[in-house]
Amino acid sequence: MNFIIKVYQKPGRILPDESIDALARDIREIAGDCFHALPHYQAIVGTRSALSDKLITLARDKNGTPQGFCSMVFLDIEDVGRILHLGLTCVRPEARGKRLTHLLVKKALTEYLLKQNPFGKIWISNCAGVLSSLGNVAMHFEQVFPSPFYTNCPGATHLKIARAINDRFRQEMYVRPDAVLDEETFVFQGSVKDTVFHKEKNDLAYHHRKNGLNRFYANMMNFEQGDEVLQVGYFRMVSVVKYILRQHRMKQLNRQQEHPALGL
Repeated sequence: MNFIIKVYQKPGRILPDESIDALARDIREIAGDCFHALPHYQAIVGTRSALSDKLITLARDKNGTPQGFCSMVFLDIEDVGRILHLGLTCVRPEARGKRLTHLLVKKALTEYLLKQNPFGKIWISNCAGVLSSLGNVAMHFEQVFPSPFYTNCPGATHLKIARAINDRFRQEMYVRPDAVLDEETFVFQGSVKDTVFHKEKNDLAYHHRKNGLNRFYANMMNFEQGDEVLQVGYFRMVSVVKYILRQHRMKQLNRQQEHPALGL
């Protein structure tokens, strides 16, 4: 299945009413295939205001049918600047398994980086209890904390972003007001308990294809209480090369976990 992907930067600020309504309709149509009940959250809300701080990619198939979207949120953080929260990605069941999630995120970030700062980097955040989402961020971005590829303690910028999210941007993350952020692990305890985003640990539909990543993140969370992991890292053009190196490292980790006697 081939996709045509269009990028919208802060569409709520520039599009006419007709176009806002059409974009919102497409987003809600896709989300309706992904949630048993649509949450009042993010781009799904569909108002001009809800679409005014977003970086959105929308994918259509060759017939023009909307198949997936990614909606990122611009966050302005003191002493860091503007970062992108990776936010919400929905792909219709019939379009899954075709790397559409990866294409949606890559298209948004690449176009934004080329326009804003092609030789620099963009700090990003991700908050999820979905193992596939956490694994993809660990693989595709740099200095992601927490991840098996960045074994240092969180740096000063990681902490500034995490604390700002904890204090000011919980609503943008769909994090419950009573959730607790562990600053040592970046785990939001009880973040999505009893919400549409609460996932089961053994639901294979939400697992990453690389088991080593599943084990790393699953061991950090208490799924029954609705924990999520907050990831912070950055993206730049050279990140694509580093992704290839991480693929090799992931194979080594899997071999080591499956055959510990080899001492890899």
